[in-house]
Amino acid sequence: MSEPQPPGTDRDLYRDTWVRYLGYANEVGEALRSLVPTAVVWLSYGVSSSYVVADAIDKGKKAGAVGEVSSPEAGHSTRVTLAVVDTFVWQALASVAIPGFTINRVCAASLYVLGAVTRWPLSVRKWTTTTIGLLTIPVIIHPIDRSVDFLMDSSLRKLYPSAGKPSSS
Repeated sequence: MSEPQPPGTDRDLYRDTWVRYLGYANEVGEALRSLVPTAVVWLSYGVSSSYVVADAIDKGKKAGAVGEVSSPEAGHSTRVTLAVVDTFVWQALASVAIPGFTINRVCAASLYVLGAVTRWPLSVRKWTTTTIGLLTIPVIIHPIDRSVDFLMDSSLRKLYPSAGKPSSS
């Protein structure tokens, strides 16, 4: 699932449990696009987007709770806002937009290539495309995560360096 947690740290529901896989629902939906109604694909985006929003809210609540112990007012809303925005943007890019686009294009390209180079029936090409899409998901996850980290560190996170890097990946 993710890196092992050091002893004494809290497990993150959205990063360290099976709930994390809800963020990949749209990738599965894209892989299945040639076999299922479009509504199923859109539903998969709804599941992934709900995961993104829930994680962002969770990180905002955690950022707010940290400040309540030391000083309830000093920078509370800024800290919460930064945590929510950073998590939302990171998750929207790394869990929904980039992987969804990538799987969509891999599947479209594979369907096109299979149609051009094989005489397989359309149903076999669609199932093969779906299989290729599903097998691509674990390959793209970490490179996309690292790329989004780099993108965020090189852009949005430069706007709030004093606040530190909110937990995103």
